[in-house]
Amino acid sequence: MARTRQSGGTPATATLDRAGIRYAVRAYDHDPAATSYGTEAAEALGVEPARVFKTLLVQGERELSVGIVPVDGQLDLKAMAAALGLKRVSMAEVATAQRVTGYVVGGISPIGQKRSLATVLDASAEQHDTILVSGGRRGLDLELAPSDLLAVTRGAVAGIARRP
Repeated sequence: MARTRQSGGTPATATLDRAGIRYAVRAYDHDPAATSYGTEAAEALGVEPARVFKTLLVQGERELSVGIVPVDGQLDLKAMAAALGLKRVSMAEVATAQRVTGYVVGGISPIGQKRSLATVLDASAEQHDTILVSGGRRGLDLELAPSDLLAVTRGAVAGIARRP
């Protein structure tokens, strides 16, 4: 996989470029009527949903954190809290997630956010050579190795997803 630079990049691609991390840009035509951004990405890119991961923000007792889970799963809030060493977490409000990350919902990347937040990647990512995460806008995903995602986000791995 070659590192890809694009004009009109995003904070996510700029962060990866600065870190020297190899990634591939996977763009698709976003349908504004889509109700599930992750499922739309998997279908448009012809990738199994288990390899496409969504970025979710949770509110802990004092601060926000990032959970990254496959689009065909759900974030297990109890498991996420345990991974963070907290008693409980709840989903962050949409407006808060957008303000804190600098990205819009459906395009929130775990990479290149305005502030560095504690990040947990679901353990299922380690079953794949590469995974896809949002590149910082709707219709743009980035394909990279899970180990590189963990390195650039300073993230941890834990079983935080459950299947519906």
